[in-house]
Amino acid sequence: MTSPPVPGPVAEALSRYPEPLRARLLEIREMVFAVATETEGIGPLTETLKWGEPAYLTEASKSGTTIRLGTTKLARQECAVLFNCKTELVKTFRTHFPDDFAFRGNRALVVPMARALPHEPLKLCLHAALIYHRRKGAGSWS
Repeated sequence: MTSPPVPGPVAEALSRYPEPLRARLLEIREMVFAVATETEGIGPLTETLKWGEPAYLTEASKSGTTIRLGTTKLARQECAVLFNCKTELVKTFRTHFPDDFAFRGNRALVVPMARALPHEPLKLCLHAALIYHRRKGAGSWS
């Protein structure tokens, strides 16, 4: 799957990160679009900036919660995938993937740069966020 071209403001925000971090963030961006394309009912994503960071919204279908890409204050040299802190997503991810990621509070999943990107666990996390409103209360990943 090829993701759409990076919009100018998002490209500008990504350009502020050092190259290894930027490349990893772009790889995660590609995964966000791939999961959205592969999952029925998500529809097109809106790519914009929220708090100066690339953000991915399911505005058309309203199926999910916003996903942001960036870093955290405590881990500026590590990629973070950020979620709405009012969801239970990070708590769920912490339970299912304690060895794949680090976590910051109830908002951030931190992807260590020193290791290979854990593709399958990350895809499951992105999927859960992109269908969050569709499955809320259902207690499942699908």
